[in-house]
Amino acid sequence: MKKQWHFIFLAAAAALFTLPVKAQVVVIANPSVKADSVSKSELKDVFTGESSSLKGNGHVVPVFQKEGATHTEFLSAYLNESPAAILICWRGMVMSGRASMPKSLDSDAAMVEYVAHTAGAIGYINKAAPHDGVKELAVH
Repeated sequence: MKKQWHFIFLAAAAALFTLPVKAQVVVIANPSVKADSVSKSELKDVFTGESSSLKGNGHVVPVFQKEGATHTEFLSAYLNESPAAILICWRGMVMSGRASMPKSLDSDAAMVEYVAHTAGAIGYINKAAPHDGVKELAVH
């Protein structure tokens, strides 16, 4: 009986740790981007280089953050990809001449500054970071 309770406790604890967690990362865009929301599939297409536009909203330019918690969470929560997979994807396109490596910035503040001043730019930051001058896109 003691072993059964131990197993039940472990199963319950595992279930708690696998519950969906609301992302602590938000997607931001330059005010020139017409969209107010974006689907996860559109984000994936843009951030993997498969598309350079949002449906009906013109040209966008993806901007990445350098390695770190925000970068990893964005890729996992919105693209369902690892940092290594995204790097391999972009390197392949660069080597084949189909694309140039996207800009990669060091911090939330640098991301906000760049996106605010670059027409069509789309990026991501920690949701607690100040983001005046950019628009936050709802992700569905």
